[in-house]
Amino acid sequence: MLVFELIVALLAFIAGFFILVYCSDKAVEHSVIIASGWRIHPILIGLIFVSIGTDLPEIMNSIIASWAGHGDINVGNALGSTFTQMTLILGLIALFGKCFKVDKKEILIIGICEILSLILATSIVEKGFISRINALFLVISWILLMLVVRTMTTKDYVFEGRSERKFHHFVIAVLGFLGVAFGSYILVESIIAISTIFRISEFFLSFFIAAIGTSLPELAVDLNAVRKGQYEIAIGDIIGSSIVDATLSIGIGPLIFSNVLSSGIMAFFTGIYAIFASVIVIATLYIRGKVETKTGILFIVIYFISYALFLHA
Repeated sequence: MLVFELIVALLAFIAGFFILVYCSDKAVEHSVIIASGWRIHPILIGLIFVSIGTDLPEIMNSIIASWAGHGDINVGNALGSTFTQMTLILGLIALFGKCFKVDKKEILIIGICEILSLILATSIVEKGFISRINALFLVISWILLMLVVRTMTTKDYVFEGRSERKFHHFVIAVLGFLGVAFGSYILVESIIAISTIFRISEFFLSFFIAAIGTSLPELAVDLNAVRKGQYEIAIGDIIGSSIVDATLSIGIGPLIFSNVLSSGIMAFFTGIYAIFASVIVIATLYIRGKVETKTGILFIVIYFISYALFLHA
């Protein structure tokens, strides 16, 4: 019976990932078309529209995990996704995509916002309880950070090609969002089942395993964006998604259902390491002014060091 339950949980885990990746890709693709039709600057498309789309798995996981009373899944997945995107995903894009330059001013501004969001999230989860007030503060902080970025990075930009504002793009985007919600539900339930069978911490499983799965939309979308020369959309999505994860994704669930964390100390230390990693990534991008193979290898190494640190903690 235990073996059967494990097989079912693993199949559900895999199915949830595939649904999340496919539906997120469709939702993001058509959301970008809609945003482009309104002549929005590409860095803002990546930072706001695409990041929300690719972070739908984390956002829905936050709501569902909080509703089910599993706050560790919410925080573990959100912090893990932030860390994974800033290191592993960005590193893989550097290795398998094209080398491209970044705007140092934009990197500095959005990078500081990402680091501030992580500091805020880490200070809150360390307490082991996320109240509705703290959750509201996290959600509002995302809005404020986006306003800061919008104000400080605005510049004229002329889009090439024709504007796309057709209704079917809205329909497909909405269907994609609904698919992500369904996939997230399956994913959360499978994590609960697997952690129960193996007696593994839900936070640990969410931080290292689920975070990779819920970060696959960023990898797929941003790698495709880089190959098409949409570099600002890609870098905006990676850092923007990290900001979303550290604020909106963590806060949206507890805003509705207050969270109690059994792994508050673990969340604090993983948050500290994520901050440390983000500082290195942003500083490297700012100093070198480009994403290349060498930086990609560095970011991936930083990611895998975390396993050595936390497996022996």
